[in-house]
Amino acid sequence: MTAQSDAKIVATRVVATPDMLGESPLWDARRARLYWVDGVSRLIRYHEPATGTSGQCETPTTVGSIGLCEDDRLVAGLVDGFYLIDADTGAVAPLYLPPRNEKMRFNDGKVDRQGRFVCGGMGVFAEPVGELVRVDGAGRAEVLANGIRISNALCFSPDGKTMYFADSLDRFIRAYDYEDGELSRPRVFADTQQFNSGPDGATVDAEGHVWVALVNVGKIARFTPSGKLERVLEAPTDMPSCMAFGGPDLSTLYVTSIKDSGSGRAISRHPQGGHLFAIDGLGIKGLEEPRMRLTTPETPDA
Repeated sequence: MTAQSDAKIVATRVVATPDMLGESPLWDARRARLYWVDGVSRLIRYHEPATGTSGQCETPTTVGSIGLCEDDRLVAGLVDGFYLIDADTGAVAPLYLPPRNEKMRFNDGKVDRQGRFVCGGMGVFAEPVGELVRVDGAGRAEVLANGIRISNALCFSPDGKTMYFADSLDRFIRAYDYEDGELSRPRVFADTQQFNSGPDGATVDAEGHVWVALVNVGKIARFTPSGKLERVLEAPTDMPSCMAFGGPDLSTLYVTSIKDSGSGRAISRHPQGGHLFAIDGLGIKGLEEPRMRLTTPETPDA
């Protein structure tokens, strides 16, 4: 399908201050609040559309991604591991810190449908040293994959039985069976080489379609559950990085973008580079994000 040109689709800038490296938009339906991160500036930011309230808190190191927790804190993938962060107070507590690897930092992550945080690492200089790690609410972690250069496009099907994931430099999104939390039957889901772009962040809508940011060409693609290209949207700026559905009825697509990634690999040439946008009029709804259930090692998971 060619680029979407529906006149009813409107993109609006959400807040006045741009991000250097906007990523990981996350709608909290319970609080009617949108979270996202500015990785380079080491910030978790938030905005409440109903009241116009905005705020932010600092993180100790570069932040790659965030997820919701049952107690209204956030779980975050920072440079060296996973932390629990209260965005209202700024309080930070470690959840899981793996052995330090100076060549890797954690990047894209999501809470799976079973309430565990899955986050992929990336090589600081795009070396294949990244790991895909899953941690539960008690801080118990396991490595699901390794040898990753730049982890991205992580998301889950509505029933939680399929995981989508990409090493952006491969320019493929792969799908995996995610039964009982085990990865199996890897296959190519979508080839983004056709757009001359690697895949960046992604999300899944209520129909099970996958939306992915084509960061190198300023577009957003939607793929059916079978991997067929369904539509392509022109992004509001040249380097869209990730998206999430939100708003009262989950029909607004929030899109983060990049101004300067700090690595020299991604620098916007657009006057709106780095801004967060809300896209309305798509006629499509998203899914409420799952939350991590925090436990102790002695607490039963069920």
